[in-house]
Amino acid sequence: MRIVVLAGGIGGARFLRGLKRAVPDADITVIGNTGDDIHLFGLKVCPDLDTVMYTLGDGINEEQGWGRADETFHLKEELAAYGVGPDWFGLGDRDFATHIVRTQMLGAGYPLSAVTEALCDRWKPGVRLIPMSDDRVETHVAVTLPDTGSAGGSGERKVIHFQEYWVRLRASVPAEAVVPVGAEQAKPAPGVLEAIAEADVVLFPPSNPVVSVGTILAVPGIREAIADAGVPVVGLSPIVGDAPVRGMADKVLAAVGVESTAAAVAEHYGSGLLDGWLVDTVDAAVVERVEAAGIRCRAVPLMMTDLEATVRMAREALALAEEVRAS
Repeated sequence: MRIVVLAGGIGGARFLRGLKRAVPDADITVIGNTGDDIHLFGLKVCPDLDTVMYTLGDGINEEQGWGRADETFHLKEELAAYGVGPDWFGLGDRDFATHIVRTQMLGAGYPLSAVTEALCDRWKPGVRLIPMSDDRVETHVAVTLPDTGSAGGSGERKVIHFQEYWVRLRASVPAEAVVPVGAEQAKPAPGVLEAIAEADVVLFPPSNPVVSVGTILAVPGIREAIADAGVPVVGLSPIVGDAPVRGMADKVLAAVGVESTAAAVAEHYGSGLLDGWLVDTVDAAVVERVEAAGIRCRAVPLMMTDLEATVRMAREALALAEEVRAS
């Protein structure tokens, strides 16, 4: 079985671990979000690609879901002592090595897809990990920052990098717009469209539908390739009980005019893209609404409380795909 998965960071990576266990003989291609990429300290940092690589390569910090296990932060502390920022993005010493190697290879002329393949040679994630594009795409967020001056001030409207919004501000102010800068001019990385064309099933894990899966779909050609592939496309809701399972997806959903519900996210993707949609059992009441939108829907447990629970989720997604295929 050939499976293509569109993945963001923590949720996508943890789902992939369950998927690998559920179908150990499957040929899995992961199209990774690069809209979260950022340049820090002169280095190219790819948070979502690295989270997938570290998680499947048994090098992740399990407790926080990102960064390296057994990490130290001496370099970060030394940079802070010199007054070099930003201080809100915590790169660890082990993690720095990955970004140094990546930046050196990019500087030598290798595309990001080739660099990612080289990095995966060390980690052996057991999947083929491809960035959505070799071109630079960065998700930015329009916000109005609180006025720290006189009373009654309206504040400053700014467009900031998604990482600053997510990590530094902790999504504490409303997102007024979300823009994947550079996406319209980007091309899918080598192997992306081919993997979709050859897939037996395409899965959307419970990743952020706006800034993870949505950013991948914003690269011209990817959404169209999935819609035209003629294979089941099944997603798992990242919204359970009208709230994000993890993170602050409700903040960016509001920015694109989508309510924070499992049904609304399915409708946001649309029946032209999705064939099947899994919601959590607590949201069983929305199954009828989703099916009325032309998307086959089932309610199953969707909390990745441990590996076995995640394996069951993956099996449910593949079972729904087979149900769609047989219909």
